[in-house]
Amino acid sequence: MFFTKDHEWIKVDGDVATVGISAYAAEQLGDVVFVEVPDLGKVLTVGDSLAVVESVKAASDVYAPVSGEVIEANGDLAAAPETVNADPEGAGWFAKLKIADPGQIAGLMDRAAYDAFLASL
Repeated sequence: MFFTKDHEWIKVDGDVATVGISAYAAEQLGDVVFVEVPDLGKVLTVGDSLAVVESVKAASDVYAPVSGEVIEANGDLAAAPETVNADPEGAGWFAKLKIADPGQIAGLMDRAAYDAFLASL
């Protein structure tokens, strides 16, 4: 699992990346009340808005940590947005991307680097 400074996570399996927000991000947002996941087939570049999360505190964009095409979206979040709070780094994932440039993964933080980044905040 890898992380961005915007608190997205990515789990890579071959050429497919599952994307969500970190436990830290979910905690900072508070109770998630709405999630808008991307449309299938949407092509994203690094930093593009992948999804929108609304909580009792704020609405936030979730950004694509790598470039790719959306091949699956977690439609279960529409009916159960609280899943993002309950299991942010598991069942609360937002989308799966077919990775366009695997080299982009090298620019992300591993868990230890992300934990060190969080400690600096």
